[in-house]
Amino acid sequence: MSETHVSDLKFRLMTIDLLITAKRNFTYRELSSRMGLPVTVLSRYVKGHVLPSSTRARHIWKTLEKLVGLEEELKRRIKFDEFGYFDNSTIISDPLLLQQGAQYVFSRFSGRRITKVLTAAVDGIPLATLVSEALGTEMVIAKKTKDVGIRGFVEESYIPGDSAIVLTLYIPRSIIHRGDSVLIVDDVIKTGETHLALANLVSKCRAELTGIYALIAVGDKWRKTLSCLGDCPMEVVLTVKPPDSH
Repeated sequence: MSETHVSDLKFRLMTIDLLITAKRNFTYRELSSRMGLPVTVLSRYVKGHVLPSSTRARHIWKTLEKLVGLEEELKRRIKFDEFGYFDNSTIISDPLLLQQGAQYVFSRFSGRRITKVLTAAVDGIPLATLVSEALGTEMVIAKKTKDVGIRGFVEESYIPGDSAIVLTLYIPRSIIHRGDSVLIVDDVIKTGETHLALANLVSKCRAELTGIYALIAVGDKWRKTLSCLGDCPMEVVLTVKPPDSH
């Protein structure tokens, strides 16, 4: 079975998962009206009797994205405090929500060659784990410390935000190779410095950067930071304005 066929099959199965999720809040008749598909057909999909074709799966996916509401659910959970920060614990600790996030990235990057998923410790790990599982790829975690027992590292230093400190990210030297195609995944992107550092790690490994994906973007300052990456695909589910811009 070819890699393309496997990717297509995974997407069709994920579409069924999303349809089952939608069925919790909508009747078959309501879904039938939205999609223009017979109730009997939708029932057969949900019960696992048959898979939709690739074309129909994409039609169903586009319709369900608006109904299931990953973007609205993320928006509902974000509440900024007086210092301009928000608590992301209800997001990164919710496996069902993160599974939706993984399905979202799969639909956006389906067909692109991805051999590694890269994230920075620690909050991006739960989402990256599910994304790597959905894509069937290895996950790489860039850490701020060197683990004992690893002989060599690739490292990248950067200054986060407007702080006066320098942080360094490390990955084992042998974990990303020339010829790998790497997708950077994170839960939140703000200034973009961390993600640029991750992109530089990919470059130092002489691998290809396939894209950058985040559930939430705060403002658009990050776009200027990452503009040096050219036409690298960047996908964000929800963009929110920072408190001082309201």
